[in-house]
Amino acid sequence: MGAFRLILIDDDLRRRAGICHCLSGNDVHVEPYENPSEVTGRWPEDGVLLAHDSGNTIELLMAHMSRSGAWLPIIAFAEAPDPRQVVRAVNRGIGDYLGWPFTAEEVEQAIVEGEQRAQTQASAMLREAMARSRVQKLTRRELEVLTAVAEGRSNRAIAEKLSISPRTVEIHRANMLSKLNASHTSEAIRIAIEASLVS
Repeated sequence: MGAFRLILIDDDLRRRAGICHCLSGNDVHVEPYENPSEVTGRWPEDGVLLAHDSGNTIELLMAHMSRSGAWLPIIAFAEAPDPRQVVRAVNRGIGDYLGWPFTAEEVEQAIVEGEQRAQTQASAMLREAMARSRVQKLTRRELEVLTAVAEGRSNRAIAEKLSISPRTVEIHRANMLSKLNASHTSEAIRIAIEASLVS
């Protein structure tokens, strides 16, 4: 696999020491931290996060990456994790989930697989964050017009739905395209989908 940077986040000193010992002698360089704030204060440029799934650790890491757009793969772990706990973590965007104690080989495999998934996932999450920031520039009415356009409604149908004139819809539509920096309607619809306004 080659030398690899693993950012370990775990509030339990003995477990941190155990994980560092487990991974010593492998091509994994472990940087141990007690809590997410120690990492988010000086966010690493590369590597994989290995985070103990306790409290709001995962939420804090995901929130930081969403705000900053700096995505790193996350491998969560816990002692005998409940299947529902694993499903929740994966649904939040976690790359893999391990049960502690684990072996160095399991971690290395999770790193390789997590990196591959993270490249695709980070790209999608960055697109969503960018789309959401664009959509936030819209007024309430422009947002309603965008949603209606994304649902496939014509200007006349939008006007009837919103109880405004078709000409007013055209004005809102032009303003909406301009604020989204979209050159045409299909690009605005793509932005709406990436921002999760429509499915």
